[in-house]
Amino acid sequence: MLSLFRSSKVAPDLSFIGADMHSHLLPGLDDGLKTMDETIAFIKELHGLGYQKFICTPHIIADLHPNSPATILPRLEEVKRALREQNIPVQIDAAAEYMVDIDFENSIKRGDQLLTLCDKYILIEMSYIAPSPNMEQVIFELNMKGLKPIIAHPERYLYYHNDFAKYQRLIDLGAVLQVNLLSLLGYYGKGVKIVAEKLIKQDMIQFAGTDMHHTNHLNALQELAAKKSFHTLLTGANLLNKTLL
Repeated sequence: MLSLFRSSKVAPDLSFIGADMHSHLLPGLDDGLKTMDETIAFIKELHGLGYQKFICTPHIIADLHPNSPATILPRLEEVKRALREQNIPVQIDAAAEYMVDIDFENSIKRGDQLLTLCDKYILIEMSYIAPSPNMEQVIFELNMKGLKPIIAHPERYLYYHNDFAKYQRLIDLGAVLQVNLLSLLGYYGKGVKIVAEKLIKQDMIQFAGTDMHHTNHLNALQELAAKKSFHTLLTGANLLNKTLL
């Protein structure tokens, strides 16, 4: 029995992912980390798990988290400075997680500066309650700007669970899908875990992110990283995270 237990565990190593491209590590901008000390401590822990680069993605939701390049980029520089002072050898950058709503649609139309991942991708999300009515048009307009939308945590959109054709439609329109790693632990519920695994097995996932917000997420990620079944599933996926290094 003991040997069976041991065989289900592996060394917690996420270096095969390389870059975390979805997190809320920049302090004091949204519902993620609040202080610089927290940010540095979390980055140390995540670097210890094998991450080499972090692309922080604060929420941009007009009525809740009204961030912009003017709030995000200066905070990024503060974090970079703190990391240099402590000689923590990681790469760090910032983009954003844009809620697809009327404000984001207007921002695209105005030609506002958009915070992107490596000048190629842009991270977008929908409400957990209902899909964004103009999502297809937004994907088209972003593609016309030379940007490939990354749909954040599609497995958490319960309204898509019974119709995988809707996921495929997003891909066919020119988007890619990003799974939250904690979905694979069952952190958000059994149904979300099942859909996340199915999306990976059907080769519909191109990116994996921590979506790190707080200590409970960090503890859960450390637990997940030691599971052999997780490594078996994800190392077989065609993830593009390392292309962001």
